Amino acid sequence: MWVEPVIGWDVGGAHLKAARLGRAGRVERVLQLPCPLWQGVERLDEALAQAVPALGASRLHAVTMTGEMVDRFADRRQGVAVLVDVMRARLAEARLLVWAGRAGFIGTDQAGALAASVASANWLASATLLARRVAAAILVDIGSTTTDLVPVAGGLVLAQGTSDAERLVSGELVYTGVVRTPVMALAPRVPFGGHWVPLMAEHFATAADVHRITGRLPEGADQHPTADGGPRTVEASIRRLARMVGRDADSAPEVAWCRLAEGLAEAQLCRIERECERVLSRGELPASAPVVGAGVGRFLAADLARRLRRPYVDFATLFEGDEPERARAADCAPAVAVAWLAGAP
Repeated sequence: MWVEPVIGWDVGGAHLKAARLGRAGRVERVLQLPCPLWQGVERLDEALAQAVPALGASRLHAVTMTGEMVDRFADRRQGVAVLVDVMRARLAEARLLVWAGRAGFIGTDQAGALAASVASANWLASATLLARRVAAAILVDIGSTTTDLVPVAGGLVLAQGTSDAERLVSGELVYTGVVRTPVMALAPRVPFGGHWVPLMAEHFATAADVHRITGRLPEGADQHPTADGGPRTVEASIRRLARMVGRDADSAPEVAWCRLAEGLAEAQLCRIERECERVLSRGELPASAPVVGAGVGRFLAADLARRLRRPYVDFATLFEGDEPERARAADCAPAVAVAWLAGAP
């Protein structure tokens, strides 16, 4: 019988995501808070202090993470141990399960010994849930920083890689996202003013600026300071983007900067498409298997599905709940997934 309610947590290096599921897995509340762990583990405790009362009481919590990789920690083992300790202290009155990937859920006392399985396994929670809900699909979770490409079929997750290192090699982890990725990582050069112009290797602008200029960045997706500390407006984003090609914003009309942003968005999508085609070329999925889009950048996943000539399914449709919360559930898929996996019969 469903354990209710269940709260799932995804502790990232930049954000804390959480989801509360109620009766039969209905999404009741989802939230995302900025949590820059590279500034110190106290940032997690501060975010938890906001999140816990907002989500309400629960006797069962489940946590997954990627925040163990931030350079605040000597290695992933230390990161896992510290983050689990912070979560356990804040949720002392509740039962806390730790997601350890293919090992399933473990107790907090086992997290240190199984740190390699716990580290950066949040994608596997989302994929495991998806494998239980659909016959076959490829999960395309495009977040603020990374993209996960995970095929599932026959109730199984068909990933070739498990660790970040293995997944980078297999193409199942693409280090590009729609918010935090520096523009210099999107393309080596861009067409501008009739020339191929190299991008400056400077952190002048981010993918959030690109997608804000194109008008596709979801509201609330960009929760961290901008590259120059300036406002999150189209005008300010154009100013930051202009610096990437050694210019000031007034050196060209706005339409030229919009074309540049569209070109960079296309370069990002093409990179994701190439890796997705590589994963699909393994022949594990039928041609009818859909792209299931998750993450704040899933508008690109919908574009990808059209290019691949596959159906598109939004991760939000896998759950019951009010529409705003279901949309946020798709933004924070791993948090929803660990809650569902911990509470499902």
